[in-house]
Amino acid sequence: MSDEMNTRTTTETPEEEIFRQRKDKLERLRREEGFDPYANDRWDWNHSLAEVRALFDDLAPEESSDSPLSVAGRVMTLRRHGKAAFADLMDERGMMQLYFQQNELGEERYSFFKKWVDSGDILGVKGVAFRTQRGELSIKVKEFELLSKSLRPMPEKWHGLKDTEIRYRKRYVDLIANPEVRDVFRKRALVIGIFREVLEKNGSLDVQTPILSNLAGGANARPFVTHHNTLGIGMYLRIATELHLKRLIVGMFGRVYEIGPNFRNEGMDPRHNPEYTAMEVYWAYGSYSDMMDLAEEILVACADALGSRKINYQGTEIDLTPPFKRAAMAELVHEETGVDFINISDADAARIARERGVDAPRGGTRYDILPLFFERFVEEKLIQPTFVFGHPTVISPLAKRNRENPNVTERFELFINGWEIANAFSELNDPIDQRVRFEDQARRRNEGDEESHPFDEDFVNALEYGMPPTGGMGIGVDRTVMLLTDSRSIRDVILFPTMKPL
Repeated sequence: MSDEMNTRTTTETPEEEIFRQRKDKLERLRREEGFDPYANDRWDWNHSLAEVRALFDDLAPEESSDSPLSVAGRVMTLRRHGKAAFADLMDERGMMQLYFQQNELGEERYSFFKKWVDSGDILGVKGVAFRTQRGELSIKVKEFELLSKSLRPMPEKWHGLKDTEIRYRKRYVDLIANPEVRDVFRKRALVIGIFREVLEKNGSLDVQTPILSNLAGGANARPFVTHHNTLGIGMYLRIATELHLKRLIVGMFGRVYEIGPNFRNEGMDPRHNPEYTAMEVYWAYGSYSDMMDLAEEILVACADALGSRKINYQGTEIDLTPPFKRAAMAELVHEETGVDFINISDADAARIARERGVDAPRGGTRYDILPLFFERFVEEKLIQPTFVFGHPTVISPLAKRNRENPNVTERFELFINGWEIANAFSELNDPIDQRVRFEDQARRRNEGDEESHPFDEDFVNALEYGMPPTGGMGIGVDRTVMLLTDSRSIRDVILFPTMKPL
């Protein structure tokens, strides 16, 4: 009977029992063998298991290579059979069977392997590739070194790691148990790399702006509040990078971008995490039309890098082939509801809102009500990529007014699968207008709207020095990765999502 099959105490869980037994085993290993499994500081390996598989895939059954290999990884399963044993070794990118023989290793080393090596342990292995009689490519072990002991059982022992709460809380175990999760995060890294590649190809400079700030601006959202002890002041985690990046445009940088974390003290659901990753880019002498083209270029490049412009998200096919559809918000609402918000009166808009069950603000105009209808009746139906433009000025305090209809702005949001993926403006660069809009936002805040934009006097001051016409855009990196990897929840694409403490 193995060490892990001893009778456990009535209060121990199976995992606790194995943990206790393995701690005892570690103490015996140190005492009886004088061996510390944590003492090795490195292992010279020359191939990944994926490389071994590619190099020796043409070996015939029972054929062996004479090329020496050195690999390393985690033992996932063990199958001991007298004077021979098999183990499945997993490294970052693959899995391969190991074959241990007493005749090859010698009785002492083979006995050490049988007695002290468990599933989960980290091994360094030297040997040669061969294919078994049954056709499985394997490594015949000539030398091995125990590089680290695992004191806890691998998830496979308990039929895999499927509980999503445990997976998110113990991501390190999730990554061991579910190689497809590692693949998602490799794709995430690839997507971010494509973002940078496209942006830098277009002459954009990668910059870093403050995460801690005296004012949470750049978006309408509730911030996280903290305190700086030395200065004795309250500070905020940023909700957006916009206002600092536009200060750089004032300061004579032509094109800048930043990819990094933002923080919003708001609800959590499959598409929202309090800490998330966004890309923001600003081009001097550009407009929101340039940002539409850039958004298409970025998303198409990401899709191409992952293999196809036609993706399947949770059973729905989405075609990322450009050009994406472009439509005004008022048009889409009119098509879906029959209400023409551009040509009706404010009173009629309020009456229709009551009739349709839309909670409109008291005293609001039709332009206050239009985005509420869009969110209620249109947004979730925009499955294929759609640029929605013509947002009302009252909900777009940082966007330039449309010259033909100053009640709406030169702004778009890109929707895919009913989700907002990108938000872009022809940036407001009139300091007088900006001051007025900040004052309106401050009034709304005083009336109880906690997500209204705060008044940023220094940003207005920057605009007073003169900012060129500028196009700016933000893209949600996490949602983009969700779509491209068919991930159900935002927590599936964030390595360590925010979780309520147990």
